Amino acid sequence: MESQKLTKRVVDAITPTGKTVIHYDSELSGFGLKVLPSGAKRWCVEYRSGAGGRKVGKTRMVLGSTSTMTPDQARQSARTILGAVALGQDPARKRTHDRAMPTFAEFGERYLTEEAETKLKPRTVVNYRIYLRKHATPVIGTRKLDALETDEIAKMHRKIGKTNPMTANRVVEFVSSVFRYAAVCGLVPRGHNPTAQVSAFREQRRERFLNSAELARLGDAIREAETAGIPWEVDKDQPNAKHIPKNARTKLGPHVVAALRLLILTGARLREILSLKWEYVDLERGLLLLPDSKTGRKAIILNAPAIAVLKALPQVDTYVIAGDIKNQSRHDLNRPWRSISARAGLSDVRIHDLRHTHASYGAGAGFGLPIIGKLLGHSQPATTARYAHLDNDPLKQASESIGSKLARAMGDIEPDVEFAPR
Repeated sequence: MESQKLTKRVVDAITPTGKTVIHYDSELSGFGLKVLPSGAKRWCVEYRSGAGGRKVGKTRMVLGSTSTMTPDQARQSARTILGAVALGQDPARKRTHDRAMPTFAEFGERYLTEEAETKLKPRTVVNYRIYLRKHATPVIGTRKLDALETDEIAKMHRKIGKTNPMTANRVVEFVSSVFRYAAVCGLVPRGHNPTAQVSAFREQRRERFLNSAELARLGDAIREAETAGIPWEVDKDQPNAKHIPKNARTKLGPHVVAALRLLILTGARLREILSLKWEYVDLERGLLLLPDSKTGRKAIILNAPAIAVLKALPQVDTYVIAGDIKNQSRHDLNRPWRSISARAGLSDVRIHDLRHTHASYGAGAGFGLPIIGKLLGHSQPATTARYAHLDNDPLKQASESIGSKLARAMGDIEPDVEFAPR
């Protein structure tokens, strides 16, 4: 078909036939109009990529519809594409690549499923999902993975850091992991990681230890919660205050209360107690034999007060701390802890501070940092294996002393009662 300059008048005059026809422009080689049998008209451009020549097949790109682009706009777009081809580029392949490139949110989910869930600890995966859903997706979730720039990551980092610097640093670490996996999958070049130049906030780790008076109030609050229940504090200025039952109390079950006592008596991490199964409990030797923890396989020594807590606890589930769903561990202790800590006047105390308090009592008793570190599981599994089965191990003596002091401070045992090492 003879070419002619494609103007609006020419385009409007072209009528469809029974097959797809390309009408070429006489002014710009490769630029044309594609007319479908249905009557739809679309601007297109053809080129030979690479070195060109007759041996290289033609690539045809659709630029847009005649209803959205004027002839001059389409011609200019075609001229830009042909210019890129002359510089050795392949615009059609690039466009296909760009369209197939996932957004950060899409690939973040893929990373969690394919990589994180198979190689990382479950709790880490839970945190990563929170970082993706709550922090990353609202800010950079819709951005194409290969288009994200360092300044965008830095801006997100600063925004989160205004209220929580530690979380901001962890979110950037998560984003970095996503990009490392993207490089493995061939979506971005190896070494490309826009988080590399983002400096972390200085983290000031908060250490909070409970003194004897605070431990006594905590013990009183726990006993009240498991017996009479903690009274509700009602704000009388609230619109629905009058509908709240008078003298209402929140009573905590034996498993929640046991979890709190075990946390402070053993110095264990929250997840170690909530994920504890009865099959890991060896009351005869006074051990919790954890097959996995933050530091790997681990043995936690049980002192006499901790053993007493476990012996008194009903075994109604696979997990020691029974949850709301059968054979599923509790996710957290946030609500009961808020209630108890407020009642004890310890609203600034976190659950993890119970672990710090356990360590502080041991250090104050002069057992030394190496012993305390081992009790808290800071060493390698091989280290704990050397003392776990020994009755007279110094770690056992340290644990007994710490547990007795803590239980006494909380009022759970009489002042003149002493638990001797087993």
